Amino acid sequence: MIKRVAVLTGGGDAPGLNAVIRAIVKTAIREYGVEVIGFRDGFKGVMEKLVTPLSEREVSGILPRGGTILGTTNRDNPFHFQVGEGVYEDRSDQCIDIINQYADALIIIGGDGSLSIGFELAQKGLNIVGCPKTIDNDLAVGEAKTFGFDTAYAFATEALDRLHSTAESHHRIIVLEVMGRYAGHIALHSGIAGGADIILLPEIPFSYDNIIKKLEERQNQNKRFSLVVVAEGAKTREGELVVQNYVSQSPDPIRLGGIGEVVAKELERLTGIECRVTVLGHLQRGGSPTPHDRILATRYGVAAMDLVAQGKFGSVVALAGDSLKPIPLAEVAKGIRKVNTAGDLLKCAKKIGISFGD
Repeated sequence: MIKRVAVLTGGGDAPGLNAVIRAIVKTAIREYGVEVIGFRDGFKGVMEKLVTPLSEREVSGILPRGGTILGTTNRDNPFHFQVGEGVYEDRSDQCIDIINQYADALIIIGGDGSLSIGFELAQKGLNIVGCPKTIDNDLAVGEAKTFGFDTAYAFATEALDRLHSTAESHHRIIVLEVMGRYAGHIALHSGIAGGADIILLPEIPFSYDNIIKKLEERQNQNKRFSLVVVAEGAKTREGELVVQNYVSQSPDPIRLGGIGEVVAKELERLTGIECRVTVLGHLQRGGSPTPHDRILATRYGVAAMDLVAQGKFGSVVALAGDSLKPIPLAEVAKGIRKVNTAGDLLKCAKKIGISFGD
């Protein structure tokens, strides 16, 4: 019987994390009479026993807040835990012992990295339920959207709306670089919603010749400006990813960034048209979640606690259509979900004239 459940948030922050925590706590207490505790700062908090009680008082007023009241980190993998300079050990058994000391089950609110750790811990017998979180919308949870995504691409869409007027006024090409890692969901959705003329995705290697054709088409129509949305993981047919830096101690050591500047400089060189670049960066992660993300996060939090109460461990909650259903953690651990290049949304974008540089 579950008497106490622990919660942690791992990986990058996303709007809606606090809404999930709030929903878990309220459901646990009101529906099941279960206590809730939180581990602060992800798996670091587990290893260092950074524990905080979570009652309805602690979660009061946090629904519209961005970030996470528990803190987060994308380091401190217990299976590859740093114990010295350049020295790592498998501390997963210690991690499991600590969690079992404080709770009967653990809810991990995280992305592919955190949920992959959760899968490995579940394989060793720990009671785990996952709650999918990423602004990139790239988790392998069927067709379900992850909370945080709606807020991120809504912000990118607003940025395009603002850039449209200045691009048109100065007759410029403006390049907007957005996040997404190796998946182009933010770029695709915001590009369509924000009226971009060209969208460059990791899933579709581009050529500058094809981009120029689109720009020339617009010039011939007396359209003297253009908007280009580029996902941080986009690359040319011949090129490599543009990498900002490497963080050797991170589970994802490659830090993408800089493709927007590369594209803007090359387009200005090839066309003679003045180009400017805007990089949204971590602005996409911050701020208050949209109403859609607040509702989705709340539903995920309730569903996660329901799975714990039902003893359906080793699962991740996911929304299929209008129904919530569990997906095995093993599915999430297999890899990321990329943009479907044969999907209706991308076909729709091409039919209205958006170029993908292919």
